Parts: sequence; structure tokens; C-alpha cells
Amino acid sequence: PAVTWRVEEVEKAGSFEKRTVRMESGLGDEIIAYLYLPKSGMATGAGIVALHPTHRIGKGVVDGQSERPNRAYGRELAERGHVVIAPDYPSFGGLVEYDFANDVFESGTMRGIWNHMRCVDLLAALPDVEKDRVGVIGHSLGGHNAIFLAVFDSRVKAVVTSCGWTPFHDYYGGEVKGWTSDRYLPAIRDRYDLDPDRIPFDFAELIAAIAPRAFFSSSPLRDSNFDWRGVEKAAPEIRKIYGLYDADRAMRISYPDADHDFPPSVRDEAYRFLESALAP
Repeated sequence: PAVTWRVEEVEKAGSFEKRTVRMESGLGDEIIAYLYLPKSGMATGAGIVALHPTHRIGKGVVDGQSERPNRAYGRELAERGHVVIAPDYPSFGGLVEYDFANDVFESGTMRGIWNHMRCVDLLAALPDVEKDRVGVIGHSLGGHNAIFLAVFDSRVKAVVTSCGWTPFHDYYGGEVKGWTSDRYLPAIRDRYDLDPDRIPFDFAELIAAIAPRAFFSSSPLRDSNFDWRGVEKAAPEIRKIYGLYDADRAMRISYPDADHDFPPSVRDEAYRFLESALAP
């Protein structure tokens, strides 16, 4: 369905306007997000969904409101002239009271995918966004949600994931319990007994499904959550699929010497990659 939305608050910054918006989800409730709109004549034509990491303030993280300075990619991309939408993931920010037990989805991950697709709907309806120039970026929780969104929504032409993935066997040595809360994928526990061998998908397959669209991964060498060595093992299999499309240059993995972070140098690389992939 078409997106119906309303503005609750407006903040004017140097080169853009930040609106706090509520949009109808199509499921009887609302999605809360920041919508960044460049000032007249400054829009690049690209629209970007900015997905936040795990943090109680949700979308405020990508706006630079948290204690971690390297997470303000929503505001930074708006400063570069892009239309950006940054939604709260259910159970964070304005959706902190979200009740996973009483929705229609089997997992919080699927609810997130639905919400994020609605964000793409909103971007596609805006006059300053060209419909074939939509990307997604996220760190940690937002990093794997960026992958999930692109798998389900082919309108997303470019993906940036920071500290967002490693194969399940390489996630804490195969201890996948961390994936099983209501906000993620409880079936990994309830249906597949926490056994990576039984989980019916893995990240190499998800990322391969995004091909030949642009994909950038920042996988730091000291990330304790998502082991870069698992990423390195999976990369050749993903590259085979990109190669079938003659799209080798559309996939890039960076291995910064950092912990579970999104440092300025790799953030700048990611922004330039997005902008190249979403160029007219």
C-alpha cells in the first residue's frame, strides 16, 4: 500500500532539514523515523536507508546522539546531499515498547525487513529521490539488517554493512544463541536447536543473492562479534556469483584494523562506494 506519513518535529541544520516522522506500517501500527531532506537544489537524487546498531536510543545513534562518535552515518550522509531515512528498529528508540509476541511475524528480523521496505516505499515516493538510486547502510544490528533488506527488496541497488555478518559457524565459534532473542531469529533455537549445520541459510548465500548489485562490507580485524576470518572464508564463494554477472568490482570487503567499530577512514570509503554505485 501507499505510504501515509506525518511530520511530528522539524530541525533545520546547515544543509538539510531533519524531520521526525510517523508512517503507517500497513499492519495497523506506525514506524517512527528521522527523514533528512537536503535544502532546495542540494539533493543528489539518491535515497539511503540508514539502519542503527543495537542501542536503546535507536535512530538517535545514526544522528550522532550516542556516546559513540563513529555511528552518525545518517546525519553524515545527509550532509553530503542525500535523502536519508533512519527508522527505529522494533524494541529501540520510539518503539521501545514493541511486543514481538503479538505481531504477525515469526521473527523480529522479518518485522524489521517489513518496516525497512516501507522506508524504501517512502523514499521512492519523494520527488528528490530517483527510484533506481536507493541504497542502505548499517552497523552491527543495522549491518545485517541492511543485508536482509536488500535480499527482500530489489529496489535497493547498493548495500553497506559494517560489522554486520560472519558465517554462523564463525560467530563465537558456532555458538549462535545470540541470534535467538525475539528481536532476531528465535527459530534458530526453537526449530534448529542452536545447530549451525541445521540453519537453512547462511550469509554467503544471502549476499550472493544480492548480486550483481553493489555490496560493501567493513569487517574489522578485531571485531569480537563478527569474525573477519569467517568473512574471508565466505568471500570466494560470494565472488563466484558476482563473477557470473561480470560484476566483480561491485563487491568490496575492507578489513580495517579496528574493533567492533566504523572508523572514519572506512566510513569515508563506504560513502564513496555508495555514491559511485548510486551515481546517475
